[in-house]
Amino acid sequence: MMTIIFFVLFFMIFGGLLKFAFKATWGVMKFMFYIVFLPFILVGMVAYGFAFIALPILLIVGAIGLLRTA
Repeated sequence: MMTIIFFVLFFMIFGGLLKFAFKATWGVMKFMFYIVFLPFILVGMVAYGFAFIALPILLIVGAIGLLRTA
């Protein structure tokens, strides 16, 4: 009986920590995508002749960025 209670409490505590770890990782990945990967992807698209796709993406992301900060 004590073992069952121990495991229930164990998973309650470490389940909360696991949830926090996933939320933190998701936040870091969003930051890395917007700050690091997106500019490299857009520059690469322009360098390889895909400016007709990169420009609308840049405009959409820029407009969303301006609206979210305002």
